[in-house]
Amino acid sequence: MSVHKLSLGGNAMLGAVAATMLVAAYAGVPRHADLRAFDPAEMARLETAMWRDYYDKRYAALFYHLYASTRTQFGFSPFTSLHIALSAAEAARTFQPTHSRQEANAALPALVAYYRDSAAAAPVAFDVEEAARFELDWWQARREASGPRDYGLTIARVAALTYGKSAEDVDIRQFGIARAEAMAYRDGRGEWITEADWVAIETQLAGAYRSLKAKA
Repeated sequence: MSVHKLSLGGNAMLGAVAATMLVAAYAGVPRHADLRAFDPAEMARLETAMWRDYYDKRYAALFYHLYASTRTQFGFSPFTSLHIALSAAEAARTFQPTHSRQEANAALPALVAYYRDSAAAAPVAFDVEEAARFELDWWQARREASGPRDYGLTIARVAALTYGKSAEDVDIRQFGIARAEAMAYRDGRGEWITEADWVAIETQLAGAYRSLKAKA
């Protein structure tokens, strides 16, 4: 092999290494992530998409929308967004086929990982294991006799923890209950849900996130 070809090969290798290092640096460099930075309308759009993914068992699409929400709405780095999205998608995938609270506990480690990573962007420190337990609690409550106003208060407790607010705050309670009522609406429609229903759900979620934004 000629010296010229060796030189070209070496330059190509160096270029590939440099490109890989740049991508890694971009993905991993810390960002100023903030759980309060979200846009209510965009959060509603992304969450509606996530619900559709979940019910249709499109886990790759669910992961994509989870990544998009963490990256674009909270400002996490690509690497951290990837990890958060993987944890959230794993929690949802593990929980979906369960039939009891005992079985549902299998999703708890992924939820703890999700909240541990998310905590870096919270305005105050919070107990990630407690937040994960509350999150799983309202997931399971939806499958039981609990009504949306009841498990909506648990959603409000999760928000209160992660944002350092009181669970009795009017806006925090409104966020939790409005979000739960949107879920109950979707559950009530079941397999007969229409595009118009999804538009109504997104509208209700936008109102819920406006309430959270007012207090976050």
